Amino acid sequence: MRHPLAAAALCLAATAASAGDVITYDTDQSFDDVIFGLESAILDEGLVIDSVSHTGAMLERTRADLGSEVVLFEAADIYSFCSAKISRAVMEADPMNIRFCPYDIFVFVRPDTPDTTTIGFQAFPEGPMKQVEALLDGIARAAIGLD
Repeated sequence: MRHPLAAAALCLAATAASAGDVITYDTDQSFDDVIFGLESAILDEGLVIDSVSHTGAMLERTRADLGSEVVLFEAADIYSFCSAKISRAVMEADPMNIRFCPYDIFVFVRPDTPDTTTIGFQAFPEGPMKQVEALLDGIARAAIGLD
């Protein structure tokens, strides 16, 4: 459940300069609340969720088999989806922009900061891909009540 006052208390880290950077927002909302908000925000844009990668569960499930004692996430999922309209526009500008599709937004909680949920996505290079970045930023912000 999104709480207006909780959204106002967010710690924001939204700096990105190159395609290798990420844009993240931290909130005190629970993982489940952020996931619910993310799913709703994606659907509200008229988009279809292509897949959900339960990356945190996979890493935990395979941790012992790989000889690790490090718990990376309490929970971590990656949502993949695409926008036909924006994808067409960025790929008409440069067909090599296909490499960025589908678009992903991740959500995680780390064991060292269990009261903080992080939502984010990769930053994109200057030019047409900034349309995708704006879409992802709007969805991420809506997911945690910053819209």
